[in-house]
Amino acid sequence: MQIMKITERIDYLIELADKALATEHTNKYGDKFISEEVFNEFRSSSLSFIKNVYGMDHPYFNEFERDTKNPDSYETRQGKGILKAIKQEIDDGWIYSFKGLVSAEIFSDFLEMAEYLLNENYKDSAAVMIGSVLEEHLRQLCIKNEIPITQIKDSKEVPLKVDLLNSELVKADVYNKLDQKSVTSWLDLRNKAAHGKYTEYLKEQVELMYHAVTDFIVRNP
Repeated sequence: MQIMKITERIDYLIELADKALATEHTNKYGDKFISEEVFNEFRSSSLSFIKNVYGMDHPYFNEFERDTKNPDSYETRQGKGILKAIKQEIDDGWIYSFKGLVSAEIFSDFLEMAEYLLNENYKDSAAVMIGSVLEEHLRQLCIKNEIPITQIKDSKEVPLKVDLLNSELVKADVYNKLDQKSVTSWLDLRNKAAHGKYTEYLKEQVELMYHAVTDFIVRNP
C-alpha cells in the first residue's frame, strides 16, 4: 500500500459519503434518513481506514465512531467532515505516525520508508518523511519531559513551532546545543523539500540526514 493508494482511498470514502447522502429520504413522521446499506458501507470502510492509518486511540477514530452511529444525513455529514480533515492532512503531508504506518502495513516505520524512497531515488519525498519523523520525535521528547507542545492563541489551543520545541529541549538539558544546531539543519532541509526547493540539496545530503536522524533518535529515545 503506497501513499498514492492512501490518497485514492480517502477520495473514495468521501465519494461514498456523497453516495449515501444522495439516498436521503423522509419517512412518514418527517424524519430524514439515508440508505442503511450504503451508510454501513461508508461507516465500516471509513473506520477501518482511520484505524489502519492513525490507530484506534487517535481522536479522528474516536470522533468518527462516536459521531456516525445512525444512518441519517447529519451524522453522515459529520463523518464526511472528519474525512475531509484527514484528506487535508494527507495533502499537507502530516498524516503519518509510526503506529499508523505499521498498522497500514506500508512499512515497519517511517525511517524504513524513507530508506526505501532513497533507494528508489525519491530524495525529496524521503527528506519530507525523515523531517516528519524528527518533528514527531521532538514532540514526544517534550511530552516525556513535561515541556508544553501547545499554546493558547485567540482562545484556541495551537501547536508550538518545532524550532521553539528544539530550543526548549536544549534548555531542559534533554540534549546539547550541538544537537540543536543539527536538528535545525535537518528541519531546514525538510522545509526545502516540502516547499519544492529540490535543487537546493543533494540526495547525498538526504542520506546523511537519514543516518544522522536515526542516530539522534537512538541517542535520545
